[in-house]
Formats: sequence, structure tokens, C-alpha cells
Amino acid sequence: MAGFGVANERLRALEELEREIGASLQSAGLVILELSKEKPQERHLDRQCAQFGAAVAKVEAELSAQIRYLTQVATGQPHEGSSYAARKSCQLALNRLDYARRRLAELARACELMLEP
Repeated sequence: MAGFGVANERLRALEELEREIGASLQSAGLVILELSKEKPQERHLDRQCAQFGAAVAKVEAELSAQIRYLTQVATGQPHEGSSYAARKSCQLALNRLDYARRRLAELARACELMLEP
């Protein structure tokens, strides 16, 4: 059941990422609110902009990590906790088997037609 642990860990990381996106949107909203004032406080703007930049950098890094993980899993490279490559290989083998059966049935029909008087 190690696969569930990896999946749960990935889901927790995505939930944290979602919270971080919310925090970055909140920081951006505070910046816009401060800019809408007649006399915005520069220090407050700088702090909110820095928080927004840090949140965006964290979101970008985590999204990149998630994309790299999904790319690795989807390309069939060996990955602990993933059965995608094995399922893909099995499905391809079943497709080849089905194709071979159809071709053999066609060959049998052709031979029967040739043997008819």
C-alpha cells in the first residue's frame, strides 16, 4: 500500500499549493487596495509586494515539481508507487493479442475459401 502514501503526500502538497495560491491572491488584493488609496503607504506596498513575489515563486516551484512528477509517471519511466507503466504494457499486449486473433481468423477464412470446390 505504499502507492497510497505517495498519492496522499501528493494530494497534501497540492492542498498546500492551493492555500499558497490563495495567500498570493490575498497579497495581490492588498497591494491593489493600497494603490487605490489617495496616499498609499510605500512601506506597506513593499511588504505586500515582497509577500506576493515570494508566494508566486513558491507556487511556481511546486507546480514545476508536480509537473515533473506527472511527466515522469506518464512517460512510463520506473516510479515507486506507480503502476501506470505496467498497466500500459499490459494493455498494449492485449491489443496485440486481439490483432493477432483477427488476422488468424481472416487467414482461416481465406484458407477455407481456397479449399472449397
